[in-house]
Amino acid sequence: METYAKSVNRSQLLITVFLVAGLICFANSVFADEAGNEKRLSVTTQNTKAQRDNGAVGIVSENEFGALVVAGERNKGTRSPAQSKTSLRSSEAANTDFWFYTADVVLFNDQDRDGYYHGIDLLFDADTYFTVAEVYAVVYLSFEGGPWNEYAATENFTIFGASSDDDYVLVTELLAGYPTGSYDVLIELFDAYDDSFVAYFGPDDTSELAFLPLEDADRDAADVPEVIVVNHGGGGAFGWFLILVLGLTALARGRRQRCA
Repeated sequence: METYAKSVNRSQLLITVFLVAGLICFANSVFADEAGNEKRLSVTTQNTKAQRDNGAVGIVSENEFGALVVAGERNKGTRSPAQSKTSLRSSEAANTDFWFYTADVVLFNDQDRDGYYHGIDLLFDADTYFTVAEVYAVVYLSFEGGPWNEYAATENFTIFGASSDDDYVLVTELLAGYPTGSYDVLIELFDAYDDSFVAYFGPDDTSELAFLPLEDADRDAADVPEVIVVNHGGGGAFGWFLILVLGLTALARGRRQRCA
């Protein structure tokens, strides 16, 4: 009887070790994901509003960026020289010959109906003192008040003085790398002639670009029946989860035998 008790105690100890190791591995996996180690993926369609209203398809681009930066100082105009087409930092003073008249955001695609969307329909109207100017825009997202992260950029497009007929539209679907939370949007405008920074528009200028409930498509999944596939050649978090289940089953079986 004493030998049996020692055997049961050793089994319980081994099971406990497996359980702890599994929990640590699983927790590390979750933490790494939430810490922002995923690449950011998105698809953007761009067009002038007039062209879109006339049924034009627009220019489609697939964007891939590094992990979302969530900690650090947030400044207006943070595109670095390595990212930009110019050696000038966009944090320099804006050009008074260019400005934004308005911006509007419509969010779409909330598959799980939790109030967080993975689609951004951004429309903005940039104006200039000049009769005609060719420009391009770079657009950023800030997660929970953190640093600006570029998520889209336009091709060169033309603005005509202070006309309201040259609105530009960016429609983006966030596919991966954007955790659930509150985001702000910043738009920077550059002169296509010499790539100089000329204007910005952000959450301090309009509430339309502030506190947007967003998440990526991977996190915006509607509830579906879960299918578990056991891959004997794999590992990772699921392998440890399987060990946890088997360990708990063995522990329960040992307790029933002792009671018997």
